[in-house]
Amino acid sequence: MALQFTTSYLEDVRPLFAMYKRQGEAAMAQVSDADLTAVLDPEMNSIAQIVKHMTGNMRSRWTGFPEADGEKPDRNRDSEFEAPPATREALMTLWNEGWACVFAALDRLTDADLARETFIRGERHSVMQAINRQIAHYSCHLGQIVFLAKHLQSANWKSLSVPRGGSASFNTEVAAGRKSQR
Repeated sequence: MALQFTTSYLEDVRPLFAMYKRQGEAAMAQVSDADLTAVLDPEMNSIAQIVKHMTGNMRSRWTGFPEADGEKPDRNRDSEFEAPPATREALMTLWNEGWACVFAALDRLTDADLARETFIRGERHSVMQAINRQIAHYSCHLGQIVFLAKHLQSANWKSLSVPRGGSASFNTEVAAGRKSQR
């Protein structure tokens, strides 16, 4: 993620969510269709189940945000971990629908909204606290997706950041000014 200097929370947070979306897509693109539903043990979730859960969370948290409670009465969280989408196309449609909820809600906000009150499961939050809660939640699940994809690809994995053994050349590029740190 190329860092753009800003003092606006909303200008900073939208690209962060977009980066997590891209990382998830890059990780999922590296695995086979069958791997999307693979689990490492009976207690783990597959990539598809994680995506289904994230999408359910995104729809619930961001629809009507910040006026409506972030836990919608029609959400069935337990079902998010059952019967994942059967195809990559269905999975990616679900993924994009969830992220569309996130970005539509963020696009309606102004910095003046950050101190407003909102609720998640009846618990009072500032709008900024609710956004931070979701960043933490999604980054955790993105880590799971990347971990599973990397495990399933093993030696065929293509790094989403600085590859193993690539720190020296990355640092040389930074020192030479080819990578900006400002």
